[in-house]
Amino acid sequence: MMMASPAAPSPPLSSPLAPPSVDAEVSTGTTIMAVAFEGGVIMGADSRVSTGTYIANRVSDKVTAIHDRIYVCRSGSAADTQAVTDFVRRYLASHAIEAERLPLVKTAASLAKRICYANKDKLLAGLIVAGWDPVNGGEVYAIPLGGTCVKVPFAVGGSGSTYIYGHVDEQYKPGMTKQECIDFVTTAVKHAMDRDGSSGGIIRIVAVEPHAVERRYVTVS
Repeated sequence: MMMASPAAPSPPLSSPLAPPSVDAEVSTGTTIMAVAFEGGVIMGADSRVSTGTYIANRVSDKVTAIHDRIYVCRSGSAADTQAVTDFVRRYLASHAIEAERLPLVKTAASLAKRICYANKDKLLAGLIVAGWDPVNGGEVYAIPLGGTCVKVPFAVGGSGSTYIYGHVDEQYKPGMTKQECIDFVTTAVKHAMDRDGSSGGIIRIVAVEPHAVERRYVTVS
């Protein structure tokens, strides 16, 4: 009499065939970038959000407004960066009402830095705060993991940034026009997406100027 063979065991949780854990943290492991020019700033980011090796969102928006002319590029834990951004947006709105003027980019960066530094052992958040204000014009502030805050002419961040440091150092030129900055950001983010498995989707570009904010996206084949 022939015996039926036992059913094949289910793959272990560590197997690549196993579904992604619902407890895995949603990460914006990513490529973000910003550069200042004479009339404002250009910001860019890819749009891939992942949960471990699973792509949770292919078209997310990692360039988030915190005031009329101030935006944040987010990398790291999606939950952490969204929480920090929400706090900064609330504080900045109250400050603008009390001051009766547009807030400074420096003020927004300082608020984000204080939150990130005070909670550096709990947060996984790398930010680029950039925008335009009537006092200092276009400015870019880099806030990497740990809460350091540095004013820079341009900044890159996220997992894809390690692939393009040489490229951006070589290609950046002071005094670039708006279109040159858009091309600079678009090309750099595209190169990072080509090489970094955690970056992908489309390239979102935000141009912040004194009287307008322009959003566009670039598809990558």
